[in-house]
Amino acid sequence: MRRLVRGLAWVVVPLELTLVVCLLAGASLPTGVLMGVEAVALTLLAVEGVALAVVHRRGGRAAVRDVVPEPVRRIVGHELRVLGSLALWVTRRRHGVREGDLAFGHARDQAAMLYGFVFVCVVETVGFALLLRNWPTLHAVMLVVDVYTVVLMLGVHAASVTRPHVLSADALRVRHGAHRDLRIPLDRIAAVRGERRFTHEAADGVLNIPVAAQTSLTLELAEPVTAVAFLGRRRQVTTVRLHSDEPEKLRAALKQALDLTQARTAPSPPRGRPA
Repeated sequence: MRRLVRGLAWVVVPLELTLVVCLLAGASLPTGVLMGVEAVALTLLAVEGVALAVVHRRGGRAAVRDVVPEPVRRIVGHELRVLGSLALWVTRRRHGVREGDLAFGHARDQAAMLYGFVFVCVVETVGFALLLRNWPTLHAVMLVVDVYTVVLMLGVHAASVTRPHVLSADALRVRHGAHRDLRIPLDRIAAVRGERRFTHEAADGVLNIPVAAQTSLTLELAEPVTAVAFLGRRRQVTTVRLHSDEPEKLRAALKQALDLTQARTAPSPPRGRPA
């Protein structure tokens, strides 16, 4: 079954890419060919979906992880989280914020840029619709791509709004939209300082999570934590730079939480001898 799923993936993806490239190049394909290719692709996708369902039923999520490469799982998961964030945004809900937690947003400084991208994408959609009106098949393909791009850009902003940084009683959850989620236990944070940076050079043990090309807080860790990149690459970090819409409030709340954590974990003083 696993070989079947992998084999279908190697057939479906090149088939669809070949079709898209031919259409974008202006090739005139007979309607029968288009319908036949799409029918084969949809059939293969349906068979692959059934095969994945069988694999999941027999071996659970672990079996699916063995079949589907991690980068593919992470890309699909990111797309689903982005689209799901639109529903959270419309209903004014936030992800991962429980009762008693403190939430700190990080979407404000990038909102103008993302809305600008959305406007450009809408203008591009209208322009391509006019330019390709005499090529209905290519027009339909580009319309789907452009509309999905607009939805995706709105979803990226929605993910940043609905997935804030979260400070709980025992950890700080640092996030950046739907593609970065790092949990740092409070007992591993040695120091926190306000530090606004607009340039971020790659360095060993340093994780930069800029928003609109800037970070405003730096966390120094007493012990390393594992940071997972977008496609699954893992590395140990001891310094985390992040951005918040209200860095001073986050810094103050984090320092207060660290003081409480240190007070709880401090050893009790020895009792004196009774008189």
